[in-house]
Amino acid sequence: MSAFVKTKLKAAREALNKQENERALDAALGALEYEPENYNANVFAGLAYLRLGQLDKSEQAYRKAVEGSPELVLAWQGLSKLYENAGKWEEYAKTLEKLARLHAAANDAPKCAEAVHKLIELRRDESKSNHAQLADALSLLLPESDLYLTLSTLPPPDPTSPTATTIADVQSAVHNSLPILEELVAMYEHDEETTANNEISKRRQRLGAPPPEQIQREVTLEILATSQLPRLYNEVLNHPNTSDELRRATEAKLLRLKQRHLFALPATGKHQQLKAQLAAEVDQLISGIVLLKIPDELAWTLHIEGKDAETIEAYDFGLLRQYVKLFPASALARFICTYFEYIAVPWQVEVDDTDKGEADSAPEPDPDIDYFEIMIEAFSDLGDSIFAHRIIAELYEEYSDHENVIKASESGLELVRRAEQNWGRQLKHVRKALNVTLATALVYLFPPKNHARALRVIDEIFAADPDNIPALMGRGFVLQYAKKWGEAADVFGRVVQLDPEQLAQGTRAKEERAWSRAMLRELQTAVDELREVIDTLETLEGHDEDKARAWWRLGRCYWEMGDEHKEAAFKHFVTSLKRSSTFAPAYTSLGIYYSEFLSPPDPNRASKCFQKAFELDARESDAARRLAEGFAEEGEWDLVEVVARRTIDGEGGARDGPEAKASRRYLPINAWAWKALGAVELVIYNPSCLFDIGLGGADGMLQTRRNYHAAIDAFQIALRTDEDDHMSWLRLGEAYSKAGKYAAASKALDHARELDPEDWVASYLIGEVQRQMSAYEDAITAFQSILSNRPHELGVLHSLGQCYLDLGRFELSTGFSVRAETSFLSAVRVTLDLLTASSGFRRVAWKTIADALFRLSGFAEVSDDDLVRETLASVIPLVTDHPGKGLVDILSYPLSAEDDSDLSTLALEVALAAYDYRLTLGGVDDAAKATAFYDLGLALSTFSRRVLDSAKRERAQQHAIAQFKEALRLEPGNDTFWVALGNATFLSQPGVCQHSYVRALEIDHKNAATWTNLGLFYLHHEDAELANEAFYKAQTLDPDYALAWVGQGLVATANGHDREATALFEHATTLTATAPEADLQYATRLFKRINASAKSRSASAEAFLPAFFVLDRFCKQRPKDASALNLFGLVCERVGHVALGMDLIARAIAVLEAAYEETEDPVIERQFTIAHTNIARLRLSVVDYEGALESYQVATGLLPEQPEDAETKVLLAQCQFGSGLAHFKLGELAEALQLLEAAMVTAADRPTVRGHVVVLLAQTLWAIGTEEAKESAKTQLLQSIEYDPENLMAINTLAGMGILTHDDGLVDAALSEVLSLPLDQRHERDPERDVTYLLVQHHLGQANPKQALSIAQKAVHAEPERGDVRRELASLTLRSGESGAAFAVLGGASQAHGDFAQLRASLALHSVALRVGGGELAPEALRLAQKGVMLSPWDRRSWEALVYARSRDAT
Repeated sequence: MSAFVKTKLKAAREALNKQENERALDAALGALEYEPENYNANVFAGLAYLRLGQLDKSEQAYRKAVEGSPELVLAWQGLSKLYENAGKWEEYAKTLEKLARLHAAANDAPKCAEAVHKLIELRRDESKSNHAQLADALSLLLPESDLYLTLSTLPPPDPTSPTATTIADVQSAVHNSLPILEELVAMYEHDEETTANNEISKRRQRLGAPPPEQIQREVTLEILATSQLPRLYNEVLNHPNTSDELRRATEAKLLRLKQRHLFALPATGKHQQLKAQLAAEVDQLISGIVLLKIPDELAWTLHIEGKDAETIEAYDFGLLRQYVKLFPASALARFICTYFEYIAVPWQVEVDDTDKGEADSAPEPDPDIDYFEIMIEAFSDLGDSIFAHRIIAELYEEYSDHENVIKASESGLELVRRAEQNWGRQLKHVRKALNVTLATALVYLFPPKNHARALRVIDEIFAADPDNIPALMGRGFVLQYAKKWGEAADVFGRVVQLDPEQLAQGTRAKEERAWSRAMLRELQTAVDELREVIDTLETLEGHDEDKARAWWRLGRCYWEMGDEHKEAAFKHFVTSLKRSSTFAPAYTSLGIYYSEFLSPPDPNRASKCFQKAFELDARESDAARRLAEGFAEEGEWDLVEVVARRTIDGEGGARDGPEAKASRRYLPINAWAWKALGAVELVIYNPSCLFDIGLGGADGMLQTRRNYHAAIDAFQIALRTDEDDHMSWLRLGEAYSKAGKYAAASKALDHARELDPEDWVASYLIGEVQRQMSAYEDAITAFQSILSNRPHELGVLHSLGQCYLDLGRFELSTGFSVRAETSFLSAVRVTLDLLTASSGFRRVAWKTIADALFRLSGFAEVSDDDLVRETLASVIPLVTDHPGKGLVDILSYPLSAEDDSDLSTLALEVALAAYDYRLTLGGVDDAAKATAFYDLGLALSTFSRRVLDSAKRERAQQHAIAQFKEALRLEPGNDTFWVALGNATFLSQPGVCQHSYVRALEIDHKNAATWTNLGLFYLHHEDAELANEAFYKAQTLDPDYALAWVGQGLVATANGHDREATALFEHATTLTATAPEADLQYATRLFKRINASAKSRSASAEAFLPAFFVLDRFCKQRPKDASALNLFGLVCERVGHVALGMDLIARAIAVLEAAYEETEDPVIERQFTIAHTNIARLRLSVVDYEGALESYQVATGLLPEQPEDAETKVLLAQCQFGSGLAHFKLGELAEALQLLEAAMVTAADRPTVRGHVVVLLAQTLWAIGTEEAKESAKTQLLQSIEYDPENLMAINTLAGMGILTHDDGLVDAALSEVLSLPLDQRHERDPERDVTYLLVQHHLGQANPKQALSIAQKAVHAEPERGDVRRELASLTLRSGESGAAFAVLGGASQAHGDFAQLRASLALHSVALRVGGGELAPEALRLAQKGVMLSPWDRRSWEALVYARSRDAT
């Protein structure tokens, strides 16, 4: 080091001491210029920078010094101060730790301790550090720390002067590290618990997360794999200053930690060795705790639960007593105490000074204490105890509660599985014991339902213990129930050989072996062995059930030996009951004795015996079946159900609950019980009734349970036993059909018919299923095939009539009215045959007849008038010739089919009489009477709408309302009845109507028709908002219900939204189930819309086709609706079917005339007048001028000569105008002129009508031919134009006259005003472009084709989208021979595929243009000409184009 540097360093030190930091910095920097690596210079510079606040440069200087001499302390101290001032706590901590190590290396314990002290204080500040960092800092004070050797040289702290030094805490920790260990343990425990909870919560929220148990196991493994707690716990345990209390608490923590780690490890794989090691360590901890009797409940519980004891006695009772003493408040302690008291084993022990105890003598169990109930209560808190499950299972077994034995054993086995997985070792003895208990319970619980499962468990037992006696006994019982008597005898014989001295099992095995031999007909051997068993049992006290069973079996052996031994058998049966009066099989055998062997038989005593046997044991199926047969013969169906259900319960068929499919679980023993139950669930016949479908004759009542699904399950289970049982298949099919499962019903009934082809009932039920599936023709065929062999089978006749009725309804809904008429008549005829055959079906039959006639009454016209009258004539005497007939103030008696009365009205009257007659047939408690009132009310309501007599209408309406109310009184929960009442009171009683609809919706809020009716009610009362909500609800429930759309369309109309209304009506017409009202509304709106448009005259027929089709459908459904007929006629006029239109309007006139004769309603008179006006116009169009004049005269005669209202004026003007036109066509010009002048006067204030009249008057005058007349015609037109400048028809007519007379001035005068208008106004006045046509014709007439072509070109340029002006231009172009230009004007080939109407109008021109164009286009021209003829065969131009195309080919 140079002197200069030394001088600088000395100056820097002095400056620093005097706090002259800048001078010190300059001196240090001067030294560094010569020796950049000088340690002291860097340190001085760093300190100067630090004092000057230049922290970054200070850090750089210190770092440079440290890099040069890392073992020197001065620079590190400077850094620590720098980082502390700068708040860089992590760097500060690292520096402190570095300083501590440097001081330790220098054996400077105080400074080392001071650095450690500062580090620990820093880490204790939670805002600057975390627990892990604090733990690392505290670990520096432990013996395993590399600083401990230096720190251990510190003297112990002076307790008298704790503030004498700043490192007292370090001194205390070095000389007693236990507090540090405890602090570390607390921190690690908290951190690991927090980490585990957070990680588990996070992982459970992941998609596809595993079960919570698996997540917890995985997290536990991850945390404990790196946990410091086991080491720390051991250090605490090994620490000399650890107190006993802390030691016990730490041992408990270590045990739980290792136990969690052990249970989290998988039992196989790479962790197997670690798991075994941990298990040994846990066992060692548990053994120490138990040996020292430390009160750690977990250790004691693990010790007890982990013991692999073969029996309960193998558990150390002394150990259990000690557990009770240590933990008296625990559930397991209560359980153990109660169990010891129950088995009379002492649990309280007195311990003397030698620590040896002697048990007090146990008192006898207190009979007033229910020990079992106490144990069950304690067991509810011991769900994880294998020991408790074993005891409970054995106790349940003792009480023969096999079902709970199975539950307890299964739960115990699950606990054993979990324990084996947790500990990584097998509990073979415990598993075998629980398996033995489970297998025994499975054998005895509802045998043989659970035997298959029992055998699997027994096989598992035999794999570990082939000579296990309880398992052998269980296998023997299973073999007995399987009728494998020889194998069963061998198994029981093996038990006898294994344990001949064991009284209970050995004696029972001998008995069962004897019984098996008896079943093998080795009766004498069986008798001898049974007597040995009886001799053994008689010497024992108790065993009453065993004695009774042995005596009964002995009696059975004698019974099977023949009649000469049956008296001896009887005595043995009696002896059996003397031994045990509750032994059920003995009562069954006595019942059989009294009913079959005793002479004479004693059925009363036999029945009592059977009842007693069945009461004692529901498994006595023989007694149960005999009881059920007896009850069935007596008609006690409720008792039959009770017996069947208890029998099923006795075999375990009802224990799985209704949701369990018992048919998939086991094979029933008593199939008869399931069949009986299915029959009871399907239908119960009233004992007072003799009627059964197809079987009986008397009229009766049928009580239906309608538990069809329960019946289906019962028959399915019964068929498991016998798959070829014809009756079960038949009843199963019937249950399926009534449950609405028609496909399954069809299969079941087909199988039943295959099993017994001669059984007509199967064919009948198949026909019923086909009827329900709407396969009416197939059903009718099935019923007719049965009647061909059994013509008087009443049930089949009824079903055939009903099928015809259903078929008629279906045909009517699909529009086949003639077929429907035939079906309804067939329904009446077949049902009349039923009434002729028997009177027992009167109520059902008359409903069918009345329904059929009611449907017939809806036909406006019938196809076979004579057959209908004949059918009505056959019904009328039956419904009128009886006392008590009603409706005398409504119907005109006597009814007759001989007069010329309207058949539809007559059919309705006969239907009314039939409904009324049906009401007189019902009993007071008839369940169908409500429907009868409803049917009559519905027919009366229909009658009130059709009858023209207002008095009858009112009476019928009131009577209908009364009938609906009576129906509701009997059945207030029927929404259909409420809807009918609402419909009947719609106009007369709004409050009742609204209440009825609301009540109907409360019963069935998903009925779209009811919501629609409510919406129409609101709309009628002008509440459009509520109406719209109701219609919207109906549409939501059933989008295909047309009336809902009609209603919403009416709402849109009421709101002035005509476009939306039309769209709604149009949608309604497209639905499958259409509403006639929608058809009429849509057609009316479409017709009005087209007529109101400016282009109504040029509208093509296609525009009216939708109205044509829907009106055709409507008129077929309602052929007497005059308004619809008239509208349909007008539509036919527009589409070109004039003849059909005349026929329709003529029908409307006939309907209106008949209606007017009865009511003389002026509204009908006006409709009659309008209809005659319309038909007259149509007759004019077909050149029937005389007919037209006749109709006009009729209409004029009904109108006043001086009309006042505008409508009448228009009608009269039209009649005068039309009459004038007819006279004009007939050449009667004078009359025509007179009428036309009268029409002008009538229509003086109606410019449009007057304009038409003026034009026709001018044409008439022109037709006279004189110059005076022609001038008069021109004058009339000029005056009309002056009066109405927008009368384009007059303008065009005047221009036409000018063209004919070559009067250019007249043409210019007529058209000048129109031509001078702007283009848009001109087109508005001339929507049909008549002016353009006249100008073209005018120039053509003047032999000026160029000018005509120019006008046409201007028209196309103005409106290139109009097809008519393009065709006019193309035609003119063709005349000049320019076929290519004409084709281009038409739009080329694309025009041929455009709009249909345009296509049809352009095809002729297309064909001619192509043909003129050249020979290569001739085939295409011919094809287009043929297509034009096909599309428009009435168009002369199409035929001319075809002729032209072919003629050119010929030339």
